[in-house]
Amino acid sequence: MSSLSSSMTMNKDQEAFQENKVILLWSFTVWLVVMNTTMFNVALPSVLHDFTLSSSTASWIVSGYSIVFAISTLTYSRLSDFIPIKRLLIFGLTVLGISSIAGLFANQFYLLLLVRLLQAAGAGAVPGLAMVLAGRYIPVSRRGKAMSLIASAASLGFGLGPVIGGAIIQLFGWHYLFVITSLVFLLFPLFKKLLPTEGGQKVKFDTLGGVLTGLSVTGLLLFLSTFSYPVLFGSLLAMAILWRHIHHVKMPFIQPDLLKNRQYTKLLFVGFTAFIIHFSTLFLMPIMLSVMFNKEPAAIGMIIFPGAMLSAAAAQFIGRLIDRLGNVPLIFFGHFFLFIATMSFSFLSSLSPYVILVTYMFMSTGFSALTSSIANEASRILPKQEIGTGMGMAQLIQFFGGAFGVALAGLLLVWQKEFLPEVIYRNTFGLLTILIVGSLSVFILYFKSINRASSN
Repeated sequence: MSSLSSSMTMNKDQEAFQENKVILLWSFTVWLVVMNTTMFNVALPSVLHDFTLSSSTASWIVSGYSIVFAISTLTYSRLSDFIPIKRLLIFGLTVLGISSIAGLFANQFYLLLLVRLLQAAGAGAVPGLAMVLAGRYIPVSRRGKAMSLIASAASLGFGLGPVIGGAIIQLFGWHYLFVITSLVFLLFPLFKKLLPTEGGQKVKFDTLGGVLTGLSVTGLLLFLSTFSYPVLFGSLLAMAILWRHIHHVKMPFIQPDLLKNRQYTKLLFVGFTAFIIHFSTLFLMPIMLSVMFNKEPAAIGMIIFPGAMLSAAAAQFIGRLIDRLGNVPLIFFGHFFLFIATMSFSFLSSLSPYVILVTYMFMSTGFSALTSSIANEASRILPKQEIGTGMGMAQLIQFFGGAFGVALAGLLLVWQKEFLPEVIYRNTFGLLTILIVGSLSVFILYFKSINRASSN
């Protein structure tokens, strides 16, 4: 009788949450959202020409999107502690879909910028809530597979964005990029059917904490692009006020206990470093291929594409390894592949574009393995009630790392403009190699701490 009752309970749970279908659907949505980000990198020259803009003004289409996307990711994750995931996701996709349709008619720059910011505000729901969903509903024994599939969908979006975006712009014009993201309306019925129904609770959301977080992150990103010390001072002041504020609010936007959790912050640093390396590489590769080998945008996209495809194809394998061996071996593996990639970019990239193609395969696979296992490890060590805000904080730090990586790479190019191209890239990737060694050192400290705690 007890076995029959247990079987009925399992069947009921399976009906309530169809894990494989949800993860596949969510991975597709992540792919769509990430591709929306990278497609507009290719569109910048066309937008600059159509609106007669300076390059610094046009760049706000990308950087503004990144800032709002990072902040909204944390916001949705924090709200998931009080509001059902299904309701938050549908709201975010609605904002993304409506703004995408509006983008088709954006014939002025400031309207286009507003549309992109609204897109980011909606799109942030997808990656932020994905990790919360996995941490809340998928057992640890299968969570690695789910997270690696979502991470590989993001990698595929990074790789396909320039290829698909370039083709659409060449055939129809940049306005039609918005058609791709308007397809999210077709996903509504599937998410409404498959996502579990949760109960919400009435709480007072920490709006001031969210605003201060946004000001802090935006200020730091602005400083990286302008080196304005008043902006830096304002950002640091906002951070100081935020730190004081979250210690005096019952339900703060950022839980201070998270930032005091040394093991968690070590994982944040590893993820932050991985995003610096990957995003700076994605920024540098097109420049390298154009400057050293005279490659056109379409050819550059095709060189980046195989690495993204390999990362996506390896997702199932990486996920099974995480579930079978745990997170630690895959984190070491990811560091090893990133080390090989940065060293190869540093010393071999000037030989042939095919060296860059193969090296990026190591980079994308290592990045996918590292970020999947880090996310899984963070969800494992965090208390259940902190998973929402913890995973959101992790993604905010990671996206900030990506923006920092692009800014750092740009600065290094400017500072070394008097050198030969191969010297510039050797020095730049040499610095990235030092960063990955530093990340590995921090993780070794984490590993030792965890082992000491378990032995005691």
